[in-house]
Amino acid sequence: MGHIRIVLADDHPIVLAGIRALLNADPELELVGEATNGGEALPLIRSVAPDVAVVDVSMPGLNGLELTERVTGACPGTKILVLTVHEDAAYVQPMLKAGAKGYLLKRSAAEDLLRAVHAVAAGGVYLDPSVAGHALSDGTAIAGGIGSAETGEALSPRETETLRLIAQGFSNKEIARRIDVSVKSVETYKARAAEKLGLRSRAEIIRYAASHGWLDALTLR
Repeated sequence: MGHIRIVLADDHPIVLAGIRALLNADPELELVGEATNGGEALPLIRSVAPDVAVVDVSMPGLNGLELTERVTGACPGTKILVLTVHEDAAYVQPMLKAGAKGYLLKRSAAEDLLRAVHAVAAGGVYLDPSVAGHALSDGTAIAGGIGSAETGEALSPRETETLRLIAQGFSNKEIARRIDVSVKSVETYKARAAEKLGLRSRAEIIRYAASHGWLDALTLR
C-alpha cells in the first residue's frame, strides 16, 4: 500500500507546524499540501485529491462545515478529519452530518492524531472519546441496527474487550498485542461480536460503545 496523502487546513501557523511535525514522523504518511483558510483549502484539495484532509472548524473564508460539505460532494475519495478545539454537540453533529469521517480535539492530537488519520484513511470512523457521546444526541443515529442489540446473544469477555478497543481507535494488530492473541483471533472476536449485536460498521461499533459508557472514562494516550 502507498503513502496516505494528506492536506492540512488551519489558520494558526503554530498548529500547522505542530501537526506537520506529527505527520512527518510517520513514514506511511505524506503531506501534499497546506492551507491557512477554507478558501485556499478547497481548490487545493480538488487539485491534489488527498486521501485525508485534516481541517479546522473555525477558519476564515470558508469554515470547516462548508468546506466539508463541498469536499464531500466534489471529492468523495477524500476523507475529512476534523481537528478542533470545539467539543460540544453544536459542532460535532453538523460536521458528521456534512460528511466528516473523524472528529479529534486538538488537545488529543499529540497522542491520537496518527491513529485517527489511519482509521479514516482505511474507511473507518474516528471520534475523540470526549465527543463520541454527542454523536448519539440525535436518536436516529442509534436506530440503525443497534436498538435490538440488547436482546441478542451475550458477548464473551474477549469479544467485549475487542469491541471496546476497536471503538477506542486501536488497529487489529494493536488489539492483538494488548490482549495477547493473534490478529486472526481479533478478527474472529470482532466478527462474532458484530454479528451478535447487529453492528454493520465501525461507526455503529463506536456509537454502541459510547451508548454503553465504554468511552466515558477512557484515559487518552
